[in-house]
Amino acid sequence: MIRIVLVDDQPLLRSGFRALLDAEDDIKVVAEAADGQEGLALVRRHLPDIALVDIQMPVMDGIEVTRHIAADAALACVHVVILTNYGIDEHVFNALRAGAAGFLVKDIEPVDFLHAMRVAARGDALLAPSITRKLIDRYVTEPRQPEAGSSLRWLTNREREAVTLVARGLSNEQIAEHMVISALTAKTHVNRAMAKLHARDRAQLVVIAYETGLVAPRNR
Repeated sequence: MIRIVLVDDQPLLRSGFRALLDAEDDIKVVAEAADGQEGLALVRRHLPDIALVDIQMPVMDGIEVTRHIAADAALACVHVVILTNYGIDEHVFNALRAGAAGFLVKDIEPVDFLHAMRVAARGDALLAPSITRKLIDRYVTEPRQPEAGSSLRWLTNREREAVTLVARGLSNEQIAEHMVISALTAKTHVNRAMAKLHARDRAQLVVIAYETGLVAPRNR
């Protein structure tokens, strides 16, 4: 059972999302909140698989909620999915930097929304290749150079290659094909890189890869 805490300040939208989610046999909304502070308390109480969080809310916004969840070792099992009305913007990128597993636009089709919940619950990032490219093109035009003592130095060559391909938006299966290895080995490389870089998920690997200079943005 996929357990979800739903946090959004718009009652009508909360009701709609809850009805859609609770209609599924393998998904349950265990709690809901109208602001980020209340939502964070509910996440700590229920330890859900997913915190579905609106990006702009009173008291505490979705980015701050994400930061608190990412910083709490007791909440390592919680995958934050950001809800936004506006698509890709600076707030979304800041949420990914803070540790969100991905984001969804509120006018998403119901079937795609339900699929996204199952993707997030198994720990995969909600970043399609096209979304990754747009984010990078807009917000990482001048990546930082790796700092002295950067944890990148602990990556093996194969792990670096795998992280580079994750940053390009490839799935484990596509990474395996590109590197001529099994999908299981590709997943192992990605998971080990996440552990070494202290990344919560693939979304954070994308951010780390560009901000450290491991991958450079492509020219438009």
